[in-house]
Amino acid sequence: MLFQQRFWSGIRDGSVTVAYRRWDQERVVAGRRHRVAGGMIEIDDIREVDEASITDADAVRAGYPDARSCREDLRGDADRLFRITFHDTGEDPRTALAADGELSDQQRAELDRRLARLDAASTHGPWTAATLDLIAARPGVRAGDLAAELGREREPFKIDVRKLKNLGLTLSLEVGYRLSPRGEAYRAR
Repeated sequence: MLFQQRFWSGIRDGSVTVAYRRWDQERVVAGRRHRVAGGMIEIDDIREVDEASITDADAVRAGYPDARSCREDLRGDADRLFRITFHDTGEDPRTALAADGELSDQQRAELDRRLARLDAASTHGPWTAATLDLIAARPGVRAGDLAAELGREREPFKIDVRKLKNLGLTLSLEVGYRLSPRGEAYRAR
């Protein structure tokens, strides 16, 4: 689930535990975890509701001062409105992984194996080394610009960078990416 930055601190401190979304169908499942703003949440419940049922108390739990403000901020053109309750489950495991700049020989070998597998499975040829090199050389550059430098489309490029992030090698910035300490250690070998 995506949340605007203004809700991140409330999610982290536990004061924001409700979200409203206009969707054509349920897009989350109770019991499943989702990455949000460097952390993780677990969905407790999802149910379809009527806009008029939003109370001031629920609006406060969603990060708004009152129900009217919450209703005014509802976006999307889907007819259905869902109320999602959730709780913070702590830090995204990728955060600790990315912060570890010390790699053992075994960890390096495992990263070599996994990157080789990503390269071998790619429909556009090997890409991992070139992508890591480009991100290292141009941190904070828009994904579309980086993709163009590699002769790639933006969205498939972003999916590939996400694969590197899942391995703890890159970090997303407000604009663009940079190598994580783990990515720098891997690339420095």
